[in-house]
Amino acid sequence: MKKLKFFLTFISFFLCVPCFATIKNGDADSIKNLLGNIPDYQKNPDTAVINKLNKLAEEYFRTNPDSSYYYGNKSIELSKKIHYPAGVAGGLLQTGHVSYLQGRSSEAKQDLAEAIAIYKRLHDYKGLSTSYISYARMYNLLANYPLALSYLNLAEAINKKINDEHGLTDTYKNMGIVYYSQGQISSALDYYYKALFIAVKNHYTGLSSDIYNDIGVVLQSMEVYPNALAYFDKALITSETTDIQGVGTINENIGEILLAQGKYDQAISHLKKALAIAKKQDDKDGLGSVYTDLGLCYAHKNQYKLAISYLDTSVQVATDFKFVYNQAYALIGLATVYNMQKNYVNAYKYAVQGQISAVKLGNLSVRANAALQLNKTLAGLGQYDKAYAMLNEYLDLKTELKNNESIQKLTSYNFELDFAAKARQLAQQQQERDLLYQQKIRAQRLINSIFFIVLLAMVVTSVVYYKQKRKQQAINLMLEEKNHEVLSQKASINEQAEKLNELNILKDRLISILAHDLRAPLSTLRGLFALLQDDSITHQQLVAMIPTVLKRLEYTSDFLDTLLSWINSQMENFDSSVKNFSVKEIVSREIESYHEQAALKGIELMSNISADLQASADPNSIRIVIRNLITNAIKFSGDNDTIEIFAENGNDHDIVIKVKDSGLGIAPEQLTKLFKSKVDSGTGTKNESGTGMGLLFCKDLVEKCNGRIWVTSQQGSGSEFTFTVPANQVLEVA
Repeated sequence: MKKLKFFLTFISFFLCVPCFATIKNGDADSIKNLLGNIPDYQKNPDTAVINKLNKLAEEYFRTNPDSSYYYGNKSIELSKKIHYPAGVAGGLLQTGHVSYLQGRSSEAKQDLAEAIAIYKRLHDYKGLSTSYISYARMYNLLANYPLALSYLNLAEAINKKINDEHGLTDTYKNMGIVYYSQGQISSALDYYYKALFIAVKNHYTGLSSDIYNDIGVVLQSMEVYPNALAYFDKALITSETTDIQGVGTINENIGEILLAQGKYDQAISHLKKALAIAKKQDDKDGLGSVYTDLGLCYAHKNQYKLAISYLDTSVQVATDFKFVYNQAYALIGLATVYNMQKNYVNAYKYAVQGQISAVKLGNLSVRANAALQLNKTLAGLGQYDKAYAMLNEYLDLKTELKNNESIQKLTSYNFELDFAAKARQLAQQQQERDLLYQQKIRAQRLINSIFFIVLLAMVVTSVVYYKQKRKQQAINLMLEEKNHEVLSQKASINEQAEKLNELNILKDRLISILAHDLRAPLSTLRGLFALLQDDSITHQQLVAMIPTVLKRLEYTSDFLDTLLSWINSQMENFDSSVKNFSVKEIVSREIESYHEQAALKGIELMSNISADLQASADPNSIRIVIRNLITNAIKFSGDNDTIEIFAENGNDHDIVIKVKDSGLGIAPEQLTKLFKSKVDSGTGTKNESGTGMGLLFCKDLVEKCNGRIWVTSQQGSGSEFTFTVPANQVLEVA
């Protein structure tokens, strides 16, 4: 019986080679084409080209190991040329892989040792892990199990550290292989199922195929052939279509089961498929084991000469390349054939050699077969005591195998139960899908002929409609763009018109303010100069009037400064000059300025404001508001009327300022228009005229200072104008 094929696991191993990503099956030609598009890649190599070469070497390993070896060496050569150590290590892994497969163990060890040294310098843990796994496989074939397990333990620690589940799955699988080779079947199955659980969870199809095959080999060694065949079938189903080596291994394992069941012709058919693949791959390990299987098949068909020829070739290959398992397997095979011919002398020679190799190997199944053949040989030679001893050894080994089988059942019961349940569920779902699919197919066949022409017409109509739709969409898109352009232009025009309108309003406001607030001072100055011109006053009277004139000039200058400040406030870039100021001081100054004008009309102008009230706003704007409200009150008040200005703290951190008069009051229809737009200003008690814009200006300035303004009035009883300004917030220091 063939040992578990270790080279099958190399396929999944190279899926995680560092420095490049995994590629899909069948990509070798596309990668080669990429390299072909770079004619000077050998003259001017770079890391990208070298990574492609390593990918190409990996992909070709599955179908053509010689090409894989060539591209691996080319990668090493170019990497050394540009001093790219990661590329050198990747190429060494590829060449070491092929060398090991083809029996050149010394060369493989040298390549892998150099790769490990590079990966250590680069701190490339993934590459280091794959190198350790490769070493472990080699030492397992050489029956150095402790060393193989030590490398696998290193790989396990690394894969756990870097959280690489693919690498960990490969590590567990190979631990199972080593334990199986030592005859520790229970431990082997523990690791196989650990690996299988991770592989199935993450959909690692290649590794899943390997593990199914490995478990099948264990069941095969325990002669549980139906279950072994079931696992080999799972391995074939999950194997990748381009995994030529995997297919060859599974065919060989199936052939061995058919050989054990006595179905020699069917076994030979599978074994010849495996042999063709092994020859194509130059797989020395595979060739040796297949030759032994074919030799045993032909021996059972009584074709002894052909059988011995195959077995001699197998012994020679195993000896040349130091494959301990194949050597033991082939020697026991020769002893079996000579025992069948009753040539006990030759049988004894090969049986003894086979037993020595089997003991060195440690595999329970191989040791049991060696003991069985040596028992038959000694019995044939008449050495019954020794034959009996060999028989007892054979029975002990088989018992140990059976015990391991029981352990295996306990270890894998839950896994088997889950897999079987899932398999049944999937099979049932597939059966239901197949039935439904067949029903749909029959129904579809009935209507296909009827609707074929209709479908064709619909397709033609759809194509025409699609073209028209695309054309219409293009037109709509163009119209939408034009419409967007028109809307943008319209918005720009509207914005310009609004700005022009605002400028026009600003002009009107400026003119109205000049007419409204400069009339009285200028009239006073004009009257004074008229008196001087016609000598109506004496020099002493002129000297007495000079302080009043200077006061008027000072007021007019101050008024112009305030007016300029207000004009600036109408500009877009105006930044209100917010200051803390005394409300009483502002109001007192304005009352002083208009006291004479009020007195001329017999009006009493007074204020009641606390000196502690401090506002936080633009003082010039507030002065304009108070001035306008005072002049309006004077305008619509007469003899014996009063105008009172008072202020107090409000409820929302603001100051409420009121200008109250006992004049004419405002008509209800006029009251609703105030502060909204320009109104038709009525004449005052002395036929004074106005622009109708003053209150609108006041509202604008108050709102710019974050305040509000409103009015209450009763016609014939006077008016009360109220506005608010933010109070100065004084922080109290604890």
